Amino acid sequence: MIMSQLLNYVAVLFFCVSRASSLDTFIAAVYEHAVILPNATLVPVSPEEALAAMNRNLDLLEGAVTSASKQQNLFLNEDQFNAPKEPEIVTFNTTFGKFGIFTCFDILFHDPAVTLVRDSSVDTVLFPTAWMNVLPHLSAIEFHSAWAMGMRVNFLASNLHYPLKKMTGSGIYAPASPRAFHYDMKTEEGKLLLAQLDSHPHPTPVVNWTSYASGVEAHSMGNQEFTGTIFFDKFTFLELKAIGGNYTVCQRDLCCHLSYKMSEKRSDEVYALGAFDGLHTVEGRYYLQICTLLKCKTTDLHTCGDSVETASTRFEMFSLSGTFGTQYVFPEVLLSEIQLAPGEFQVSSDGRLFSLKPTSGPVLTVTLFGRLYEKDSAPNALSDLTTQALRFNPKTEA
Repeated sequence: MIMSQLLNYVAVLFFCVSRASSLDTFIAAVYEHAVILPNATLVPVSPEEALAAMNRNLDLLEGAVTSASKQQNLFLNEDQFNAPKEPEIVTFNTTFGKFGIFTCFDILFHDPAVTLVRDSSVDTVLFPTAWMNVLPHLSAIEFHSAWAMGMRVNFLASNLHYPLKKMTGSGIYAPASPRAFHYDMKTEEGKLLLAQLDSHPHPTPVVNWTSYASGVEAHSMGNQEFTGTIFFDKFTFLELKAIGGNYTVCQRDLCCHLSYKMSEKRSDEVYALGAFDGLHTVEGRYYLQICTLLKCKTTDLHTCGDSVETASTRFEMFSLSGTFGTQYVFPEVLLSEIQLAPGEFQVSSDGRLFSLKPTSGPVLTVTLFGRLYEKDSAPNALSDLTTQALRFNPKTEA
């Protein structure tokens, strides 16, 4: 049994129905499993060794299921899927809403992820994954919570716990805000999450992602722009030199507008506003439009876009918008030590991602992550990506 197969076998996702309330709500349970793998070997392990490793994992999962079942009734424990020739749309109806399921890197593509929500009108998505965290924009809790908000659905994400491969980050996400999440790169232990969700998420206003930004006058910044790389993509950046102000940076058809005020302007930290409008071509082909406020790794501008996990600068306020050419935009706010900021920001109907209060922690990134599915240009992008994901690439594993 190869490692990627075993990882898929031991991913677990389940939820429970609340006995204490009406079917307007339910208790969701997500387990991040600390996977037990066979010893490394140059030859395939025997069937007996593979089964022994699987049984050790199942023993741990049984304990998590038992723990969850004792809290309000167990409904579902685990779904497993192989990669089909064509994307499958998998849904099922319950007395507490309509559910759908897709796995891992499906989340970055229109089919089956967007189709499941838009055409099948599901209330809650179940998402088993083996997700490798990649900063600044694709850590698990960051992107999965943003997808729930952007698509306006409940999202139950169950990641593997395998810090050696940068795999951690599970959560129970409502459209308005995360209800529970877990990120732990320091221990080898799994984690059970429980939270109450609305069976039918309250409808939120449709966002016109370009409405506000299209009315903002873009002032020339002279020769202050510079380029930087985020996960192989060339961004156009502007350094935020003042403690507060209004900045605009453009690339191709995308102009990003930022208003902000820092709690202090530190001499040992640099922040930048970045824009990317183009086709990502590493590990598949998918078209992105991204506006991002981020902390650079060091005070050297060449490090803007590098992975960084800690910061010291808090923001009194921020408002980020962009002239997006898509309705599929996912709002991210990530704080120092890879923490989310539930209840601290909001998206307006005219396309602004803005703070509701001063940030509770130092800021790593504030991002609007847009996908233009119609510009992916490669009909086999998903199959190419799946093939490469099985090689334990630097982003995610399916």
